[in-house]
Amino acid sequence: MVSEGETRKELSRCFEKMKMEGYVISEWKDIPVELLMRILSLVDDDRTVIIASGICSGWRDAVSLALTRLSLSWCKKNMNSLVLSLAPKFVKLQTLVLRQDKPQLEDNAVEAIANHCHELQDLDLSKSLKLTDRSLYSLARGCTSLTKLNLSGCTSFSDTALAYLTRFCRKLKILNLCGCVEAVSDNALQAIGENCNQLQSLNLGWCENISDDGVMSLAYGCPDLRTLDLCGCVLITDESVVALANRCVHLRSLGLYYCRNITDRAMYSLAQSGVKNKHEMWRAVKKGKFDEEGLRSLNISQCTYLTPSAVQAVCDTFPALHTCSGRHSLVMSGCLHLQSVHCACIPQSHQTHTAFPHPAH
Repeated sequence: MVSEGETRKELSRCFEKMKMEGYVISEWKDIPVELLMRILSLVDDDRTVIIASGICSGWRDAVSLALTRLSLSWCKKNMNSLVLSLAPKFVKLQTLVLRQDKPQLEDNAVEAIANHCHELQDLDLSKSLKLTDRSLYSLARGCTSLTKLNLSGCTSFSDTALAYLTRFCRKLKILNLCGCVEAVSDNALQAIGENCNQLQSLNLGWCENISDDGVMSLAYGCPDLRTLDLCGCVLITDESVVALANRCVHLRSLGLYYCRNITDRAMYSLAQSGVKNKHEMWRAVKKGKFDEEGLRSLNISQCTYLTPSAVQAVCDTFPALHTCSGRHSLVMSGCLHLQSVHCACIPQSHQTHTAFPHPAH
């Protein structure tokens, strides 16, 4: 954040330069667009920027050219009307945050965004309960440069519309579909696997209709996946985890909360994948990046079929997984039978050494 003092100095330098170049400023319209753009870059309040865009045509043009990031999450009323009025002006937007506490946004606002904001890369539509498939179809047509999309809590989308979106938004790297129960099906995951092979982060929390078939499609189609949240996906079994362990070698975070069909076989498959990729981990050690390699976060809370030996095997294989106080990157809530599992920070005498007695197939 730029301090007030730095802002004053920067603007003073700009005005001094203008004087030297012979500029005469008697009205707002006399200020060159380049200077207006610099002034706007020093403003960190989106409401002020919106007000500035209405001062005169010069400010409007400057905002249109300079503004690349906008958040309207502060807008508690009339967000839909505001987006409809701003979208045609702010055509250079790359990041747009429209997160809502109460549903306001409607399809016509998203259509306006798609019609005018073709450079958009990061869009947050979370909790937009009024949106329908029309919004996804319009984004597919007009916002093909999206790399990050948050649709969490949007419950009215269909899997057909989501699959259609992935055919055109192929650059997606981060996708949040938490709670999109109707949209997230095995067919939708198959489309994601086929079309979004750059995907690195995917949240499928509480999408309870997906099965191993869908997750395996992801594992085979998105080999660069780093973060996957499957919490509450109650139908998946060890097959999903085995596929992820074998195909997604860069996986760093895996959420399996309340996936109650997961057994020791899944844990041993993760541990074995770490052993198979240990040469890559050693290269990272030499570069001083050890903590960046291998699993760094694993949530197996409420996975009551797991045994201490299997979970300890995972913990021993990935030193970045911690059970110690204050770190807890291996989360085991509701699994009292796993209390003996300890991370590398615990003294050696307290740990249980494990082999891999049950190879994953």
